[in-house]
Amino acid sequence: MISNMVLHSHQLTCAGIAFALCLHHLISAIEVPLDLPQPPTITKQSVKDYIVDPRDNIFIECEAKGNPVPTFSWTRNGKFFNVAKDPKVSMRRRSGTLVIDFHGGGRPDDYEGEYQCFARNDFGTALSNKIHLQVSRSPLWPKEKVDVIEVDEGAPLSLQCNPPPGLPPPHMRCWFEIIKFPIHQDKRVSQGQNGDLYFSNVMLQDAQTDYSCNARFHFTHTIQQKNPFTLKVKTSKCHGCHPGLSSPNLLGRVLLSVLDSAESYQGIESRGVTETTPSFMYPYGTSSSQMVLRGVDLLLECIASGVPAPDIMWYKKGGELPAGKTKLENFNKALRISNVSEEDSGEYFCLASNKMGSIRHTISVRVKAAPYWLDEPQNLILAPGEDGRLVCRANGNPKPSIQWLVNGEPIEGAPPNPSREVAGDTIVFRDTQIGSSAVYQCNASNEHGYLLANAFVSVLDVPPRILAPRNQLIKVIQYNRTRLDCPFFGSPIPTLRWFKNGQGNMLDGGNYKAHENGSLEMSMARKEDQGIYTCVATNILGKVEAQVRLEVKDPTRIVRGPEDQVVKRGSMPRLHCRVKHDPTLKLTVTWLKDDAPLYIGNRSKEDDGLTIYGVAEKDQGDYTCVASTELDKDSAKAYLTVLGKAVPPVHSVPDRPRDLELSDLAERSVKLTWIPGDDNNSPITDYIVQFEEDRFQPGTWHNHSRYPGNVNSAVLSLSPYVNYQFRVIAVNDVGSSLPSTPSERYQTSGARPEINPTGVQGAGTQKNNMEITWTPLNATQAYGPNLRYIVRWRRRDPRGSWYNETVKAPRHVVWNTPIYVPYEIKVQAENDFGRAPEPETYIGYSGEDYPKAAPTDVRIRVLNSTAIALTWTRVHLDTIQGQLKEYRAYFWRDSSLLKNLWVSKKRQYVSFPGDRNRGIVSRLFPYSNYKLEMVVTNGRGDGPRSEVKEFPTPEGVPSSPRYLRIRQPNLESINLEWDHPEHPNGVLTGYSLRYQAFNGSKTGRTLVETFSPNQTRFTVQRTDPISRYRFFLRARTQVGDGEAIVEESPALLNEGECRAAPGIGKHTYTHTNAVLQITWTESWSFVSPCCPDLPLEPFPFSIFLPAYTKNHVDIATQGWFIGLMCAIALLVLILLIVCFIKRSRGGKYPGKRAAGKADPELCPSIRNRSGRSDEDNKPLPNSQTSLDGTIKQQESDDSLVDYGEGGEGQFNEDGSFIGQYTVKKDKEETEGNESSEATSPVNAIYSLA
Repeated sequence: MISNMVLHSHQLTCAGIAFALCLHHLISAIEVPLDLPQPPTITKQSVKDYIVDPRDNIFIECEAKGNPVPTFSWTRNGKFFNVAKDPKVSMRRRSGTLVIDFHGGGRPDDYEGEYQCFARNDFGTALSNKIHLQVSRSPLWPKEKVDVIEVDEGAPLSLQCNPPPGLPPPHMRCWFEIIKFPIHQDKRVSQGQNGDLYFSNVMLQDAQTDYSCNARFHFTHTIQQKNPFTLKVKTSKCHGCHPGLSSPNLLGRVLLSVLDSAESYQGIESRGVTETTPSFMYPYGTSSSQMVLRGVDLLLECIASGVPAPDIMWYKKGGELPAGKTKLENFNKALRISNVSEEDSGEYFCLASNKMGSIRHTISVRVKAAPYWLDEPQNLILAPGEDGRLVCRANGNPKPSIQWLVNGEPIEGAPPNPSREVAGDTIVFRDTQIGSSAVYQCNASNEHGYLLANAFVSVLDVPPRILAPRNQLIKVIQYNRTRLDCPFFGSPIPTLRWFKNGQGNMLDGGNYKAHENGSLEMSMARKEDQGIYTCVATNILGKVEAQVRLEVKDPTRIVRGPEDQVVKRGSMPRLHCRVKHDPTLKLTVTWLKDDAPLYIGNRSKEDDGLTIYGVAEKDQGDYTCVASTELDKDSAKAYLTVLGKAVPPVHSVPDRPRDLELSDLAERSVKLTWIPGDDNNSPITDYIVQFEEDRFQPGTWHNHSRYPGNVNSAVLSLSPYVNYQFRVIAVNDVGSSLPSTPSERYQTSGARPEINPTGVQGAGTQKNNMEITWTPLNATQAYGPNLRYIVRWRRRDPRGSWYNETVKAPRHVVWNTPIYVPYEIKVQAENDFGRAPEPETYIGYSGEDYPKAAPTDVRIRVLNSTAIALTWTRVHLDTIQGQLKEYRAYFWRDSSLLKNLWVSKKRQYVSFPGDRNRGIVSRLFPYSNYKLEMVVTNGRGDGPRSEVKEFPTPEGVPSSPRYLRIRQPNLESINLEWDHPEHPNGVLTGYSLRYQAFNGSKTGRTLVETFSPNQTRFTVQRTDPISRYRFFLRARTQVGDGEAIVEESPALLNEGECRAAPGIGKHTYTHTNAVLQITWTESWSFVSPCCPDLPLEPFPFSIFLPAYTKNHVDIATQGWFIGLMCAIALLVLILLIVCFIKRSRGGKYPGKRAAGKADPELCPSIRNRSGRSDEDNKPLPNSQTSLDGTIKQQESDDSLVDYGEGGEGQFNEDGSFIGQYTVKKDKEETEGNESSEATSPVNAIYSLA
């Protein structure tokens, strides 16, 4: 069933189709075609702070484009660098990249300095950033003599690391033991950010002889180790130490190092260590300050001593800690604030507390900022005589200074240009002429850094041209947002218009929106939007046009997906996946198991499902069917549970492979060889090679590749900057082996990223922001250290300015954006080796706000008693303030036209597509007053509500009566009782009853009765005492008859013949929906030897039995009835045996009773209330005895019967005893006492008493 199916719909489209995902070929700035003359543009350069490995050759990148092709030159430390004079230095062909080769010897340190690249052609000169080249260093730890450290138990202690300075600085980690077993850290013992090891209080188990600090230099892949410390702990007693040992043995150290902090503290307390209030070990004093640059992570640290070890808490003065950016580390001793901004300035304080007291330290945080762009200058294309401007605006703290250069020289020293005017951060051009082309540089700098941007001014006279291929075919899924691209160029900048099918007015408005960069956006592609679209670009020099054909396809949908199943091992379950898709698109159906591609193996894949033969426990899991075309996909998921069988397997999984070996080590590949394990009677079909890396996800294994089962080696392709470790898993038809023992590690060298993040999206989470997210690169895509992302964005406008931000997390929020406007977005990966290629441009939208207007002119037309037709006037698109989702009609039932009928006023709504202005509201209640109002909805929510409209609904047919009860008081009649309908839906005019007798498959003629609206009872006179009856009861209004309630009379016992059991009084049968109640009333008299004719009040008795009113079969064949009869027979047999045993014990009582006569205490008489004697009340045939025929005396065996003779005793009306104590001892009474009474449930009750 669909309810058991988890559906996940994904609409994926190709370039130019799915608006949110793949909007290619956007104009990131004004792009001049390369076949036209243009100044140089820098396209690639090394990072500003460039650290290189001294063991490798040095590559300083600089690439540029232009027409004519640029030539390159370099400066070093501000002076011309003559590449030709140094034999170790060369420049790549058609590129400015410097290559410094040390294969023939040389010192890399000699080439440290500041480099800058110049790219020149006839129209100007472009500059690279100043690249500061430094050689990585990993100096040795200086030799030093480390004294033994002695400290009292409970005192604080810090072990200094002080690693040697390196470039870049090393990563520190403290160890102990020669085998480098890591120190167990907790809130008492932890390592600071500077590598020092802090003890809040020293304990006995801290006494070691080999504390050592290790510094790792990642550029040279070396680890330097400090001489080890020896720590002695002075204490009055040594609990658990062997005499003569100053510290526990190795096993003791390991165990002690992982003791729980609470237990450790109890050990200190038991040895009498003095408890102390906290004091700060780092930072010192009560206050300190810290400066941090905008955009980096701020790390605040507080480490305190004390007994017991203090807890650390963090606060910000005057407010909360920055939401969504803070993270507590190192057992709350460090506070990390990511991507710091100016708002994060202020005073932070840490509070250290234990049971003895608390202390706090205040850290004043100042946020400075290197320059960052507000408006980065962009290339300027002008026609002769046109005006223009270059804008260079940057911000920072302190405020950066702006300097303009032209062709690499300060603009103040450039030849005068009457058409150019410099005004601070803006250069204004007026009446430009051909020959005024140049490259301008803007340098924004402060004490924390600088920004350098190149922007050329090119004066061209070019007729319009279309840059996209002609006669494009664009396919889109129906109702998706899409975009037709028509990139163009010309000077002056052409105007561009769109037409459909070569006729009609220009397309702009409604479902269409034309953008300045030449794209035509459709908010919702419909079937009627198919056709040929023509874009026409025009300027004063001419006109050009291109055509784009749009095809709108049906979406791909899984109409029957897999369902959750529970199957037994060895069975053959089938998982369905029936798909509906556009017949013109190629459909591909794939299956996933636990979100990984499914290995078919023992499974059979058909067009509409998946069959698993001989299912085993390994087949249990999540199965996902993915139906995809080139444009979209849909998926459905179900869980398969496999129940095991107690059947011994004939085959089993293979043994694990062994003896993994790496050979043929290359920069991007390695050969892996292994020895197969035993296949355990099932041939190995595949080998899975997995890898693990220790930088991004240490300890997590990933599938690398898969190979046939007849090989035992493979050449593996590798990614840069990954420290690989491999293992192999063998697979046969039974399952997978355990993983092999991992291979040795192999480290590949780094490189710049080759790909950029995917899944780039921009969407607003608030009305004034846009959140940019993407799928980050994984460990095998990073290619180098310090992976980060350069995020660029701008309003979708060819003349707009780009903003950028460098972040490490896969998310960036742009604030203070206008409401719901499109943005162009780029996300580029970068590591310490360089940047990835130029990224694609994506389109995102800023946040939506609630719609400002409500639908107007809402009109209602009643169609029938349960439906109305609506029309309305749609709101103007400018008032939606977001993406139009739908129109909603909210309605509620205000009252019923029937008096005193309560109704639910719960609000409901019906949705209509955004391009509609009419619709139908159905499933209303007839004969009711309704109210209705309409809103328009976007991604943020509902807009204002329209005027409330009221309308009544006419009468309808009623619902069925609430119930129909059937009672059969005797064999001659059937009583019916019913209740009014729950929903009259109008004024009731009466009821109609149709009924007929039936016996098995035979039915009698149908009889019809009509009743007034107030009548709710009716008696049917049976014509056949054996047959059952079927009743159809309907309520009626003026409109007609409503829904019928159908009931059947219950079947009578003994095939319809119901006789009262002998001795049972008045009886009745009551039938409700699920229960048959049999009730009777009987009166009894208790006859005692001393008080005969003791009357008992009438005793009602009821039995509830399940009543089968539909599809009834003979009761004598029902399991429950047979079981009940067997239980009654067994109970009667037990009662007879008990009575017989008690009667046979009469000779054991005092001898004053005659032998062979029943003890009247054990078997007193029971008489009817009429007072007739036992002679008059002879036992009926087939009657049964009660438990023992007696009512036993509770208090004493010394009965009053033994003390009197004479007439029968009686009780008067108030219950007092009168008369003499008498007992009859004649044979007649004795025989009477032995007789049985009529069968009755009351007898059993009294007997058990």
